[in-house]
Amino acid sequence: MPGGQGLRKPHVMSVVAAWIAQSARRAERVASVCTGIYGIAPSGLLDGRRVTTHWKFAKDVAARFPKLRVHDNELFIKDGRFYTSAGVTSGIDLALALIEEDLGPAASLAVARGLVVYVKRPGGQAQFSEPLRFQTASPDRYGELVAYVAAHLGEDLMVEALAQRMAVSPRQFSRQCRVALATTPAELVQRMRLDEAKTRLLEREATVRVVAESVGFRSADAFRRAFEAASGSPRRTTASASGTRPHRSRRDSAPDRSLRDLLSGSSIGVC
Repeated sequence: MPGGQGLRKPHVMSVVAAWIAQSARRAERVASVCTGIYGIAPSGLLDGRRVTTHWKFAKDVAARFPKLRVHDNELFIKDGRFYTSAGVTSGIDLALALIEEDLGPAASLAVARGLVVYVKRPGGQAQFSEPLRFQTASPDRYGELVAYVAAHLGEDLMVEALAQRMAVSPRQFSRQCRVALATTPAELVQRMRLDEAKTRLLEREATVRVVAESVGFRSADAFRRAFEAASGSPRRTTASASGTRPHRSRRDSAPDRSLRDLLSGSSIGVC
């Protein structure tokens, strides 16, 4: 259900809501984009559910429909078979999430690249890619640095090299980076490398080693360790009932497959 000024008129709202209530019986999903929630909320279908809408109208929606649990700080929310999204462009995030539900992350990533947009992960909260998040938060000069890092992930991105590019001392660069981007240079580079590696692994039939080295990791093991530390997903282990020391599961014998499984469900880098 798309939004619009006309939909917020009471007589239009009631007619649309009646149609939605009837049509929803046959629908697998019911979704709204931006203020399209005004066409669904009067039907009662969203009562008691978590929803979102454009931040500008969140208070009005909450006042008109007090049975809704309105969250104004999320790009989109899934609650059962009901989906609501924030602004118009958040409808793209929602569409990518629906594609991922039906066809998998690789299809969603392919569509996102075709649209030249950043992928947003499903689950109710925004998962911005690392370059976009850092560029949004940074001054122009450091926004340009983020773009440079994204384009040169396989090259030398040590503090000294980046400081030289910014024409400041390494110590001054580290301090400025923490102020401008709320992270250290090393964390910035590693998170952006992880983000791009994840995208490449989900899109291509490439080995973990090839992808890891292409974005600047020394080895596949270095990439795995960095990924597990960032995602909080340690390698799977098993232990016997007698309490013996855990050992690696057989899944670890196929590290590429195991890591791809983790990537498919992780929230690193991709809203």
